[in-house]
Amino acid sequence: MFNITELLKNEISVWERLKNCGKPVVLYGMGDGADKVLAAFDRYGIKASAVIASDDFVRGQKFHDFTVKKLSDVETEFGDIIIALCFASQLPDVMEHITKISEKHETLVPSVPVFGNKLFDDDFITENKEQIESAYSLLADDLSKKVYENILKFYYTGRINLLPPVTTDKDEAFGNILNLSENESYVDLGAYNGDTVDEFLHYTNGKYKFITALEPNAKNYNKLQAHCSEMKNLEGRNSAIVNESNTKTPVAAVDTILCGRAATYVKADVEGADFETILGMKNTLKMFKPKLNFSAYHRFEDIFRLPLLISGINPEYKIYLR
Repeated sequence: MFNITELLKNEISVWERLKNCGKPVVLYGMGDGADKVLAAFDRYGIKASAVIASDDFVRGQKFHDFTVKKLSDVETEFGDIIIALCFASQLPDVMEHITKISEKHETLVPSVPVFGNKLFDDDFITENKEQIESAYSLLADDLSKKVYENILKFYYTGRINLLPPVTTDKDEAFGNILNLSENESYVDLGAYNGDTVDEFLHYTNGKYKFITALEPNAKNYNKLQAHCSEMKNLEGRNSAIVNESNTKTPVAAVDTILCGRAATYVKADVEGADFETILGMKNTLKMFKPKLNFSAYHRFEDIFRLPLLISGINPEYKIYLR
């Protein structure tokens, strides 16, 4: 039986390490991620000593009360430092640069959620222990379980070296798990400019039964329309974004949009609304059991609550994590 307490019993939380390391704590990165990290620092009593950016981005700009500096300048000023990485990237050159920095200085990732304000700390683990452990039992293969374990450790400790051993490329997931056919009825939730439609077509040899593509951003939707204008058996939909505060925006559930029509594959990029999206697909999941391709990183709780929700709606699902 998986036990989250046992998994983390010998680990030091990223917040504890940064607070008690005895070195100047230097933030690497600016923007929303760094805003959230600094807010968490206030919560845990952690002092930041400097903010750095990649050399090409340093223009003497200010971030909060810090003048943004180059790493070399901070090294000259402080000597031995610990770095808190405050942005995410999958670009090879950026990742290589981060790896080189981590070889010189201890580099941790203080995990903050893309959406919401919950942090993966001891209180969060205590509050969600039962669900975290229950979701583990639903995972369909050993790699999924190893990914789950390493991600939980990564959220807790911020250690980057936990990620490469469990990282696979998209071909592995599409080839070994999703196995898309040339007769899919595909629902693309968050189709952007058509890039994920292209991705779908790549894995189906350009053949399909029907595509329903939804994109809420008006500019992106126009690009999506232009990109897919020559495609047959494709339905595109746009929804309005309301900027005014306290204004309720009508939302259509996937079940309502499909009106009982079958779906065989659903990919979602719904910016933190993954749980609600699945709730709005209950009938589709029960009746047609489409293959699902959902993100589980927007909120810390998604890694366990999404598997539990899907399994609760249709226990026949096999759940994989990559």
